[in-house]
Amino acid sequence: MTAPNRIAEDLAGALGALLGATLGYYTFQWLYQRGFYGMMIPGALLGLGCGLAARRPSQARGVACGVAALALGLFVEWKFFPFNADPSFRYFLAHVAELKGVTILMIAAGAGFGYWLGRDGSAGRFRAAAPPVR
Repeated sequence: MTAPNRIAEDLAGALGALLGATLGYYTFQWLYQRGFYGMMIPGALLGLGCGLAARRPSQARGVACGVAALALGLFVEWKFFPFNADPSFRYFLAHVAELKGVTILMIAAGAGFGYWLGRDGSAGRFRAAAPPVR
């Protein structure tokens, strides 16, 4: 794959991740307003958006999606459930270890799904594999 094609594919993956993250945030908000807690949804949709937009598998893209999904999960948790002592994001990050175990597990699962769905690309998971590049 040529460098311009790889850059274009990575940009498409980043745009897909951004759209997936936005959809994940608003899906979480919608579910929360109805009494449900789906903290892994934002990270999973971030990875799914990236994976659908990218054509070829990439471990590096998967790692980037996993890290971004972890950050998104922490941001969403802070946005909806800040600490009472100090609602700042800095305080939240300093006291992440005080979150409930289920919350940490769901944020980590969202990051795992973000990695898993973001690394494969649409050709590997959702369509027939592209022919090998010669």
